[in-house]
Amino acid sequence: MSADQKKKIFILMINMFIAIASFGIVIPILPSYLQSIDQGGTAAGLMIAIFAAAMFVFSPIAGKWADQYGRRKMIIYGLLGLTISMFVFYASDAIAILYLSRVIGGIGAAMLIPAIFAYIADITTFDQRAKGTSLVSAAMSLGIVVGPGIGGFLADYGIKLPFLVSALVSLGAVIFSVIWLKEHDATDADPALAATLTDDESMLTKIGRSTKMPYFIPLVITLVMSFGLLAYESVVGLYLDNQFNSTAKDIAFMITATGVVSVIVQLFVVDRIVRRYGEVAILITFLGVAALGFLMSLFAGSYAMFFVVSLIIFLATSILRPVLNTLISKMADGEVGFAMGMNNAYMSIGNVIGPLLAGTLYDVNIIYPFILGLIMLIITMFITISWQRSRAAKTSATA
Repeated sequence: MSADQKKKIFILMINMFIAIASFGIVIPILPSYLQSIDQGGTAAGLMIAIFAAAMFVFSPIAGKWADQYGRRKMIIYGLLGLTISMFVFYASDAIAILYLSRVIGGIGAAMLIPAIFAYIADITTFDQRAKGTSLVSAAMSLGIVVGPGIGGFLADYGIKLPFLVSALVSLGAVIFSVIWLKEHDATDADPALAATLTDDESMLTKIGRSTKMPYFIPLVITLVMSFGLLAYESVVGLYLDNQFNSTAKDIAFMITATGVVSVIVQLFVVDRIVRRYGEVAILITFLGVAALGFLMSLFAGSYAMFFVVSLIIFLATSILRPVLNTLISKMADGEVGFAMGMNNAYMSIGNVIGPLLAGTLYDVNIIYPFILGLIMLIITMFITISWQRSRAAKTSATA
């Protein structure tokens, strides 16, 4: 990559890290904060679900705007939305206003994330794209690790201080992007096409149209992966406490370790294996690895074994995420912003449904969420294999 490409990707990595960390910063302090304002588990669940639902509803629109008006504007407006969200959350204790702040934050994330991946597609060649998306995905994984840690540390100095710090850092990212991030339109982007295709479409119409796109199966895999990962994360703390009497420190150590593994893999492994084996082969392989992890979780008899299982699951998903982003952007053909917006929308569906369904199943039987994740991953793996055979047959027929 050229020095200019590296500079732009570094700026995008900073933005992605801040966006994800600002979301994660809420996680460790939310229960105690909500308790302090006489709210409980329902409010905690809604805080996460509302953010993800806002992302889901707004992602296709934001993706279209990224194609129509440019990536840079959407990135800056997205960061601004996250900044406003954190300031609102810091300034009020009224539950309705807190819900509103999560809506604003979800819209901001919807504008930011697909625009970042579309920008990556603009400034990289096909051969470089896996490397670019894996770098940004590594920044995302680092945000997942660092965000909760920062939130827990700052909460010792004031229960609402993490929200203020997050807002100020996000504001700094807005200023940083205004000064340093330059617009770089894709050579194959067609703003007129993006406008005509999506101007009058409802969300259901957009999702319906996405089912006819060549990248529909990768979108389904994105949904299943986010569903399984968020379902797993939402109950893993309860499961460890119930099964192995694990402490909060044990759980935090496991989350941090798996996050560090994800960052290392995305920085140093993803690009190499994609170049050697191709995106689809990697998808099939690591869907199988993730399914193996969920299967092993059913038989983990100790904290140490469950720790190893978590490493396997997070290793697989840390490879699947950037590979999916790369594959979808390569197959988008002229409307990368819309494609990445739909990618974000499908991810948000999984992020909403996963934790809600996992929590319900956990109350019935604590292993049911893991069984559900296993079944969905196996089904998705066979769908992907069938899709790949269909693509190969079409390629052979036209050759």
